[in-house]
Amino acid sequence: MLFPDYIFETSWEVCNKVGGIYTVLSTRAKTLQDRIKDHVIFLGPDCWPDSPSPYFKEDEKLFTAWQQKAASEGLPVKVGRWDVPGEPIAMLVDFQAFFSRKDELYGKLWEYYHVDSLHAYGDYDESALFAYATALVVESFYKFYLSENDKVVFHANEWQTGFAALVLQHRQPQIASIFTTHATCIGRSIAGNDKPLYEYLWAYNGDQMASELNMESKHSIEKQTAHHVDCFTTVSDITATECKELLDKPVDVVLPNGFENDFVPKGATFTKKRKAARKRLLDVANALTGDDIQDDALIVSTSGRYEFRNKGIDVFIESMNRLRFDENLKKQVVAFIEVPGWVAGPRQDLVERLDSGRHFDTPLENPVLTHRLHNMDSDKVLNMSRALGMANARADRVKLIFVPCYLTGDDGILNMSYYDLVLGNDLCVYPSYYEPWGYTPLEAVAFKVPCITTDLAGFGLWANTEKGAYSEIEDGVKVLHRTDYNFSEVADGIKETIIRYAGFPKAEVDRCRSNAGKLSHKALWSEFIKYYERAYDIALEKAAERNS
Repeated sequence: MLFPDYIFETSWEVCNKVGGIYTVLSTRAKTLQDRIKDHVIFLGPDCWPDSPSPYFKEDEKLFTAWQQKAASEGLPVKVGRWDVPGEPIAMLVDFQAFFSRKDELYGKLWEYYHVDSLHAYGDYDESALFAYATALVVESFYKFYLSENDKVVFHANEWQTGFAALVLQHRQPQIASIFTTHATCIGRSIAGNDKPLYEYLWAYNGDQMASELNMESKHSIEKQTAHHVDCFTTVSDITATECKELLDKPVDVVLPNGFENDFVPKGATFTKKRKAARKRLLDVANALTGDDIQDDALIVSTSGRYEFRNKGIDVFIESMNRLRFDENLKKQVVAFIEVPGWVAGPRQDLVERLDSGRHFDTPLENPVLTHRLHNMDSDKVLNMSRALGMANARADRVKLIFVPCYLTGDDGILNMSYYDLVLGNDLCVYPSYYEPWGYTPLEAVAFKVPCITTDLAGFGLWANTEKGAYSEIEDGVKVLHRTDYNFSEVADGIKETIIRYAGFPKAEVDRCRSNAGKLSHKALWSEFIKYYERAYDIALEKAAERNS
């Protein structure tokens, strides 16, 4: 199989932590560095013109001669290293200067590839111009250091960087191209607009739906990139089906998302951190609700982007509501929703209680919420919990707590990072309706926290494949069957699984936790990199055919 001498990989999330693609690329970096050290180069947007990036360490000594050449060509770029394991070379591309040429560039994209930019709005322009600037940076580097004798792959992630793959293919056709869609624009939009995606997937026309949902331009660049690159990929079998139906293009390879487990503490450190996380979570619960929560209470959480239906936040709340009325529940449950909303800041009354170190027996006002929100009256989590009467009354054995902020360690309430908090959970629940892969359940099982997910998530399908049947909580992951219409059955499935788990003896809990950890080891990049090797081979073969 052909393997590249150089890999250039770009995403809006390189050195820019905004979503799951950051995790995909940053954890895979070390595996590629070990294979072709410093011949893998990541390119991301320069979002920090006036201050240093927290994820990037600039090094002006790297490629000094070329940096001067690039500057003379009007390509301002910062060169350094991504501050992640493996410390790969990274470049932050400034694209502001290209806004004046936007119409000219869009005209050429239409002329060469029929990319429709007429209906662009929102983040389309920024993405397109970043991608165009990225293509010029790679071209400049290629001309300065490399030649046709080098096997070079350019890997674009998501529609935001599709422009770069097309521009490079037009200008430097000897560079092999890969495009990965982590979720189709139209599939996510159909699901997010409360339309049934799966039962009618075969009947949807992607172009028609793009027009209906005002997504023509994003859909157009995604579709044309998929059709023109040397190797088109996605992250799971369920999204591969979506690509075939909505983009009219089968994928060449499925690239499942792996991870590195070097962030998982071991031995006594793991035990110490788990204990600290549980204490902090229970302290917050007591300070908010004023209830006496026992040390053996079951801590449950869901997390991710604030996509109320797609991520299954709605069914999570419904299941917790049903759980509080079920007499078979033998333990207290504290359920956390950890998704970033329109946060205004930490609640000062809660801060004062936590700082006092005391134990409380009276609730605060609105004891469901840890932070103030700008949109208190329209927030979906608060509205649904209010509609169900979930107010964390003292008699409720299930407490629901909304943490509407990024858990980076400085939120003002929990003040612990997500990875330090997640290991304090007993169960994590991710009942997604639309989830091409699903890093959150993979991260949970890496910390030996069993989780509940669905077979509409790529990770859930993968867990079933590993078992050869539907995975159960005893295996470390409970995979629930989910369709367009079985919301109620999923809510009951979550409720029943939590009740069963709460009744397990310690030995059975330990087995579940051990099996969760074992399953996560099967998703290490050392196991999944073979799929990328196949994609590189296909792209290089296709590029060789094109240039012959």
